[in-house]
Amino acid sequence: MASSLVSRNHLTPRPAAASTASPCSARLAVRRARGLVGGVRCQAQASDMDGHYMRRCVELARKAAGHTSPNPMVGCVVVRDGRVVGEGFHPKAGQPHAEVFALRDAGDLAENATAYVSLEPCNHYGRTPPCTEALINAKVKDVVVGMTDPNPIVASKGIERLKSAGIDVRLCVDEEASCRKLNEAYIHRMLTGKAFATLRTTLSMNGVVVNHIGSGADQPGGYYSQLLKEYDGVIVSSNLAKTNTLPISHEAGAKQPIYIIIAQGENSQLNIPFLKEECASEAVVLTDTPISVEPAGVEVLVLDQMNLDGILQLLAQRGLCSVLVDFREVGGGIASLLNNFQDDKLVQKVVVELLPVWTVSKGPSDLAFGGSQSFPLKDVEHKEVNGCVLLQGYV
Repeated sequence: MASSLVSRNHLTPRPAAASTASPCSARLAVRRARGLVGGVRCQAQASDMDGHYMRRCVELARKAAGHTSPNPMVGCVVVRDGRVVGEGFHPKAGQPHAEVFALRDAGDLAENATAYVSLEPCNHYGRTPPCTEALINAKVKDVVVGMTDPNPIVASKGIERLKSAGIDVRLCVDEEASCRKLNEAYIHRMLTGKAFATLRTTLSMNGVVVNHIGSGADQPGGYYSQLLKEYDGVIVSSNLAKTNTLPISHEAGAKQPIYIIIAQGENSQLNIPFLKEECASEAVVLTDTPISVEPAGVEVLVLDQMNLDGILQLLAQRGLCSVLVDFREVGGGIASLLNNFQDDKLVQKVVVELLPVWTVSKGPSDLAFGGSQSFPLKDVEHKEVNGCVLLQGYV
């Protein structure tokens, strides 16, 4: 996916200039004496510094995980004479972008400095002014970009504006993949018009779906608690709403995801006992027949066709970039939504928690859905969490 996002014609990858070249200055005599070998060594060292500062941009951007949609997460670092003079990140939609905070932090030291930014600066007026103008007015000398923006309003126009103002712009090739992964949900929404979907489930050792999460997984610091804070919404079945607590992140400062409750083929009334009335606006019920919902204030949308493709488009139109599909209830509406998720490329990621428990199974695997053929997950990662094995991979 990353390789087909946008053209790089406007970016010329090359080693950093003045602000990151100070280590090379000490090697000028060596370069003159050794010719090309010394030059290559300087270039490699400058490239390493570009990567170092871009990784810091990504680290800063992650501080706003779960808060920025429909905007991307972005971090910015301003470097002058080999030292960081300003840092910033975009905290939430409607607030200033990362470049503005970093330039404010740098003050007058931004002049003739290099600005590192994990995503191409914008060049249009939205809820905030263009970041390109902020960089130009601050008189930065160079801008190093982690990736170009797939948003057609922005794509390469920010880079063109900076270049037209005499600012050198280059792509940090070594960290482009990490910048794309940072905003994989934003990129997916821009390219497809659908929210990025992750399927999450808990299995026993013999593959039976378990309708609870593992020990401590939803507590502060637990994998599920941390996972939830990074998603804009979580899709659950009405069975889960009736019989269990709704998924909640217990991380400090976490923004809770919007609850998308699937009530397919339900009775005329749905009660969500664990949703407080003051939080009713944080939930939406999707149903195929008109129903009344308690508590009052919960939005109800009656869909002509209950399918995952339409739901993901609807969520993207509402500004959600990422959604977690919580599959903990056996069967029901969630399973029917996922029947052809692989064939239709509707789910992008899978997260599975494997419990060290052998559960009695009364029938075939509860996860017998997804399409007509088996398929391997890509870029699979695994780790042990509180005695459970956590697997994560891309469809």
